[in-house]
Amino acid sequence: MAIEVLEIHHTGFRMDAEAGKMDETMKTMEGFYADVLGLHRDTSRPTIPGIPGLWINVGDVGQIHLFGGEQPSPAAKGPGQDPTRPHIALAVADIRKARAELDRMKVRYWAIEGLVSPDSLQLFMDDPCGNMVELHQIDTCRCTVRNRAGR
Repeated sequence: MAIEVLEIHHTGFRMDAEAGKMDETMKTMEGFYADVLGLHRDTSRPTIPGIPGLWINVGDVGQIHLFGGEQPSPAAKGPGQDPTRPHIALAVADIRKARAELDRMKVRYWAIEGLVSPDSLQLFMDDPCGNMVELHQIDTCRCTVRNRAGR
């Protein structure tokens, strides 16, 4: 049985910068997304130690997450297991059931718990061509406008 994916929540891109120039790169990136594409920053992005970044709101339905900092990041679980790699994030109906289903299907994945919030669980895997896919519980992130209000 396939995992129940409900929404695309975000796509993650890298912001690589020369040493000491991350603040300048972030300002440039924020300006590009605002001035060229009319998209604005989610100013409530939590501070993630060692992973500077921007979350850019895309209408009501998602975000672009821009990650900077050294690679591997402090959140990396091992070679190739870094949540700051470019990826697509999908919301699932039940992240624990999704994990059990991945186990049942013997799909290789890795998990990060508590990175964005104390109770967060994110599952990461690569598709057959090596593109990283993230799964997380629906309505537990700021990716959709309905979850940005009041948080």
